[in-house]
Amino acid sequence: MSAERIHPVPRREFLKMGFMATVSAFTLSLSFEGCRGRKLRFKNWAWISAGSIPSLDDWKKIFLKMKENGVDGALVLAIPEKLKELIPLARETGIELQSWIISLECTDLDIKKNHPDWFMINRKGESSLEKPPYVPYYNWLCPSRPEVQAYLEARVANLCDLEGLAGVHLDYIRYPDVILPIGIQPKYNLIQDREFPEFDFCYCSVCRHLFKEKTGRDPLEIEDPAQDKEWIEFRYDSVTRLVNRLADVAHKKKKKLTAAVFPSPSIARKLVRQDWPNWHLDAFHPMMYHEYYREEVEWIGRVTREGVEALAGKAKLYSGLFVDWLPPEKLATAIRLAMGNGADGITLFTGTSLKEDQWKTLKETFEKI
Repeated sequence: MSAERIHPVPRREFLKMGFMATVSAFTLSLSFEGCRGRKLRFKNWAWISAGSIPSLDDWKKIFLKMKENGVDGALVLAIPEKLKELIPLARETGIELQSWIISLECTDLDIKKNHPDWFMINRKGESSLEKPPYVPYYNWLCPSRPEVQAYLEARVANLCDLEGLAGVHLDYIRYPDVILPIGIQPKYNLIQDREFPEFDFCYCSVCRHLFKEKTGRDPLEIEDPAQDKEWIEFRYDSVTRLVNRLADVAHKKKKKLTAAVFPSPSIARKLVRQDWPNWHLDAFHPMMYHEYYREEVEWIGRVTREGVEALAGKAKLYSGLFVDWLPPEKLATAIRLAMGNGADGITLFTGTSLKEDQWKTLKETFEKI
């Protein structure tokens, strides 16, 4: 649900390659009048993969392009050495730079080789390392394991030590999709009208022990796990505790911690055990990729409103937009819907995907808000 690779598969492939059913103009006008009255300062972001930009000169050009057209910050997927090169460019061009990292979905080959016990286990007893769901690289670390918690704390701490970096942006900070968005299920010839055991994680020894210690029950013996409130909340809490520990690490170092999350709290809880309104983050970037949910652009307003109300002012919310699905007219509508429903700005997936007419639309739309 981060800018995540377009859910759950295309995002990685893409990076390698570089309340309203309808909303009237009158309603939008009222929403924006309210925003103007509060004198809100919107801020806008873009997810960018370092692999999509070949040179530092090109990075400077994209940062300048962003700033010129109303995009203020970059969430950059890059190794620390590259970030050190980009920090001065970001400062020079007025772009806030955060390090975008893949977290519980593991890409570290050393961990896969040396720590196979760190990975989530499904209800059939299969490891996500040995039998990943959906796609071969879907290998997931268990958030309940102290070793995993320490590993991610160290990653965040090391990044926060980079002078000039504004913060760390978490992606894939969740469980694997127990149910895929309805628009994606046909890609895998699936009909997921309930929770199937091969997609239901985590039943590793640590999770089973902790849950039994807390409740006196073994989750493998639960008759209907999808309806068991204690077991559902156990997994919500496992991710929440981890995120809040990472937030403590970042905040002690005077850095921000943000996250890419699924489009609304209700969708996030149902599909990926992600209870993000209870996370102690500075900002959230929900991925409101409407076509994955077989929705029209107007849906972006509804899920924005749900997220804003759930956060109740505790943190910023930036509505994540997938620009390949948003030609200029729809892009302008999506921006107005997001900001008219309380978003603090938008986040673009990705900053290197926009065409000239979309850049123009961004600038013109932001100037009118």
